[in-house]
Amino acid sequence: MLKSMTAYGRSDFELGKNLLTAEIKTLNNRYRDIILRLPAALQGHEEFIRAEISERVKRGRIEVSIQLTASDETTYNLELNRPLLDAYKNIFNEMNREFGTDEKIKPEFFLQLRDSIIQKTDETDPEELKNALSRLLGQTLDSLETMRINEGNALADDLDKRLALIKGYLDKIEERAPSVVTEYKEKLKSRIEAISDELEVDEARLAQEVALFAGRCDITEEIVRAGSHLVQFHAYMEMDDSVGRRLDFLIQELNREINTISSKASDSIISTSAVEVKAELEKIREQIQNIE
Repeated sequence: MLKSMTAYGRSDFELGKNLLTAEIKTLNNRYRDIILRLPAALQGHEEFIRAEISERVKRGRIEVSIQLTASDETTYNLELNRPLLDAYKNIFNEMNREFGTDEKIKPEFFLQLRDSIIQKTDETDPEELKNALSRLLGQTLDSLETMRINEGNALADDLDKRLALIKGYLDKIEERAPSVVTEYKEKLKSRIEAISDELEVDEARLAQEVALFAGRCDITEEIVRAGSHLVQFHAYMEMDDSVGRRLDFLIQELNREINTISSKASDSIISTSAVEVKAELEKIREQIQNIE
């Protein structure tokens, strides 16, 4: 089952008089990169949150935002974020000493700082908060997973169509391949007869030249390998695992086989089909960049 790396999930969870809200957005990325935005009250649970997410999402840029607020929005219990303000005050005083100035800090400066004033929440037992976070993340990841699977199914449908087109082009190439040698033999024989009307064609020599040509342009192995890669591609698509990198590798291998087929065949009809295959492979390559 394919899963898209681009998705969004959101969930709320009430914890006493507090409300936990989580939003998770995932984007394309070669590796797993978890970006957390947490309030001060949850920063002690950062490793736990990362572990919960890593268990469910194997690859991509994962942007996580969790808020802890009072569930009763009609009342506000505000306080200064003293650690943050003290840190800014110390930096300001240090700059005064460094430059020999005596500037004063105005209150409006602090009001412009993000999180300088925070909303107090009721104290929560750490273990109870951890359990609430686990349930919140589970719900949010379920929401995210639903979207990832839906997007993955759409990608799978598109890939199936393109793989079917590629299989059709490979069948044409395989059907055409024997004719290339036959036509070469006829052209070579006609050319010899045209330039030496009075000489008899040496059939043994002609057969030798044709055999050499057939060896140079034999694409049987490449066709077989390309077909095997297509079968493997379908098998990976059915796996319940992170397969994006494996699919990308198969596309590279398929492209290599097609390039070899095109260069060895020395036939315009085969080359045309090879170009069409490469065009479809490029479209598939773009699509699988979004697959986990």
